[in-house]
Amino acid sequence: MAMVWIALGSNLGERAANLETAINLMGDDVCVLAKSSLYQTKPWGYLAQDDFYNQVLVGETSLRPQKLLSRLKGIEKQMGRKKTIRNGPRVIDLDILLYDDLLLHSKRLTIPHPRMHERAFVLVPLVELQPDLVHPELGLTMSALLAKVDRAGIVRL
Repeated sequence: MAMVWIALGSNLGERAANLETAINLMGDDVCVLAKSSLYQTKPWGYLAQDDFYNQVLVGETSLRPQKLLSRLKGIEKQMGRKKTIRNGPRVIDLDILLYDDLLLHSKRLTIPHPRMHERAFVLVPLVELQPDLVHPELGLTMSALLAKVDRAGIVRL
């Protein structure tokens, strides 16, 4: 089994329910060990949209990274996610942040998530769960990475 950290986000419909539904749909593919609190966050990238609810979970999976990505994309599709503009509104967004201490750079998937260290909406819930977790590529703890980003607009619910 591999340890996996997954970021969840939603800014359409019943945001909290969307996050919970996505977790439930992971079923046996991801055994959830811990979930962060929910956080209301300002949009990132494309700003003309509603605030997001974000959360991070840590779990165990027997799926290899590419299979896990396919499973998560399938959940997004099942929940009605539509392709729109980059960083636009969405019912659900599921991103693999970390997979054990794996470094993976392929056309379809990069682990660790290539922008996680820039995004307070990922780092705040991740630090809530595991502040001393070390980014396998940057060699810094999540707490140290969080200290470098602006946390404005992030509210714990």
